Amino acid sequence: MQVREAQPTEIPIINALARKIWMDHYPSIISMDQIEYMLEKMYSEAALQQQITDGNRFFILSDEHADLGYLSISQTGEGNYFLHKFYIDTQHHRKGLGHFFFDSVFNALPYLKTIRLTVNRTNLKAINFYFKKGFTIEEVKDFDIGNNYFMNDFVMLYKK
Repeated sequence: MQVREAQPTEIPIINALARKIWMDHYPSIISMDQIEYMLEKMYSEAALQQQITDGNRFFILSDEHADLGYLSISQTGEGNYFLHKFYIDTQHHRKGLGHFFFDSVFNALPYLKTIRLTVNRTNLKAINFYFKKGFTIEEVKDFDIGNNYFMNDFVMLYKK
């Protein structure tokens, strides 16, 4: 397994991974219309470029054959981070790759104090993963993302 920080030229890789993973994972959680809306809003090449410009760092997990997942973080203060995106191809779940990827990125961050994230309240696989990593639920929050769609999330917190 290899983890690399994505370069702007790799935006199409992140876009393709997002489409595949979201289409495999989210239909049981949110509508197809909302999936399409969110993919366009957050994963178009222009949106990904803007996120990088705004300071988000993207990482890609791969093996010798393919790219398997992606992760995006930003620093919110000294030692404090926000995990924006964390996805592994669903065909590779339950193999320890999520733990490897998460640990590879976050163990390399200097002076890590906290990590916050938001996760859909019905995404039980992800919530349980974060519990195993030491996160707790900090609050319940609904985010209006436009077009009459909401993200009904938990805000989760990890403290080192």
